[in-house]
Amino acid sequence: QVELVESGGGVVQPGGSLRLSCVVSGSTLDEYAIGWFRQAPGKEREGVSCLSTSDAMTYYVDSVKGRFTASRDNAENTGYLQMESLKVEDTGVYYCAADYGMVGLCVLTQYTYDVWGQGTQVTVSA
Repeated sequence: QVELVESGGGVVQPGGSLRLSCVVSGSTLDEYAIGWFRQAPGKEREGVSCLSTSDAMTYYVDSVKGRFTASRDNAENTGYLQMESLKVEDTGVYYCAADYGMVGLCVLTQYTYDVWGQGTQVTVSA
């Protein structure tokens, strides 16, 4: 059974940085595209970034482009989301998700993702 566990959330001031981790167990990370999603208080969950297998494709929504970087370490079975220059509007619960079978591509369509982590809280506040 494939499981994802996120960590790395916390409370930071605007302009600060955090790195989220997503550890995959029960399978090998290189078989999956990894998506990062977030849900702000009172809002729908939205896609933030995705990274395809073999790192062939990376996608970011406009609101995080240039500030967030998705990466993976297949040897560690871990995906990462490096978040820089954080803004108050980045606050929310962040989820990683794994999409099996999409080779070389990734999308931020939630229903395509097979496995989800439990989420980690990111709070950006002065």
